[in-house]
Amino acid sequence: MPLRRATRGTPGGATEGGAPERARRRPFRWPRGLAWLGILGPGLIAANAGNDAGAIATYSSVGSTYGYELIWMMVLITVSLIVVQEMCARMGAVTGKGLSDLIRENFPIRWTAFAMLVILISAAGTVVSEFLGIAAALSLFNVSTYLSVPLGALAIWLVVVKGSYRQVEKIFLFFTVAFFGYIVSAFMAGPDWEKVAYHAVVPQWERDPLFLTLFVATVGTTIAPWMPMVLQSTVVEKGTNIREYALEKWDVIIGAVFADTVAIFIIISAAATLYQNPATRQPIEDATVAARALTPLAGPWATILFAVGMFGASMLAAHMLPLSTAFSICEAFGWESGVSNRWNEAPYFYGLFTGLVAFGALVVLVVPPLLPGVPLFEMLVWVQALNGLLLPILLIFIMLLVNDREIMGEHTNKPGYNAVAWVTVVSVSLLAIVYLGMLFFGPD
Repeated sequence: MPLRRATRGTPGGATEGGAPERARRRPFRWPRGLAWLGILGPGLIAANAGNDAGAIATYSSVGSTYGYELIWMMVLITVSLIVVQEMCARMGAVTGKGLSDLIRENFPIRWTAFAMLVILISAAGTVVSEFLGIAAALSLFNVSTYLSVPLGALAIWLVVVKGSYRQVEKIFLFFTVAFFGYIVSAFMAGPDWEKVAYHAVVPQWERDPLFLTLFVATVGTTIAPWMPMVLQSTVVEKGTNIREYALEKWDVIIGAVFADTVAIFIIISAAATLYQNPATRQPIEDATVAARALTPLAGPWATILFAVGMFGASMLAAHMLPLSTAFSICEAFGWESGVSNRWNEAPYFYGLFTGLVAFGALVVLVVPPLLPGVPLFEMLVWVQALNGLLLPILLIFIMLLVNDREIMGEHTNKPGYNAVAWVTVVSVSLLAIVYLGMLFFGPD
């Protein structure tokens, strides 16, 4: 069976002038509570949504374990994030379709199902990490996981299904402002800026399984597989066309740079506070330890500041991600979706949303007791490593679509840009292969 499937009708929806026209099919639409985020810019929202519980755990562990050594990687991956997000934003502006819709129209059903399975696995793992974040944040206030996780899951389900989450989202988004404190805290901690600059331009590599795990996890949390999907759908929902795309492109670039700047300062904060102490020079195992990176800014209030930020980010992502995933999968298979529908009118949509929330909560309640020696923060890093392994698969679909002239017309990648994009795909693919080899055959 061929990998590609011809799109029905006029190839790629091309007009006589060669520019693809917008799809007649009703575009992906965010629920009302998410649509208001579009005014802040799809690029900024999609990129910063990645700075969630798993990201905080991963970046903090990178800084606490290896100091400034991986900052060079963050500089390079910022370029890759811009390229990946820009390609998807451009596809949305040119075609008026979400990523899952384009995959459905241009690939055989088996490959469409495979792509949606990748997105579903990535989303399910990330939802687990959000409930781990909820548990870790509220544990700082001595709230049991067996209380915080079920109540959090119930609250998320109720506010979405009952349609009352529009105001709740704004509250959770406001909580995440606490993480911007890492930028101030990094300066107040007094890092060695010469070392920071050195490690930003001089690559470092260690033959250490932990180093490779954190490397893959950093890739997986910085360019999570669900992020391009969310961005492209938001661009479509916003109604951006290719004539208006110049401003959207800058939104994507600014969003990626801003999100990764925050990530770099999380690493610097952890390196300047935790790495300097031999007792904490290791992957972070406890939220209390992670909170110490904010001590230069908040002093004795660091724990509360960290808990508020972690809880807000986790609750926000724990309902945004299941919603966007349910929409995308239903879009790919032509199933009815939308919170304006009743359960019997959109059973697959509500079933997927409910299943993802229930799965994330149950894993956090069941698995940690079976692995009593494994800290919650270590599990957060594992989920990001899984995203790093799944990322190359989705990137290949994106590259095939964005370079198809029947779909994109004259707006395919230019040769130089395409080279950078393929270098990203090949690099993360080789990284995933090496990491899988280490997992199955050992570090040697």
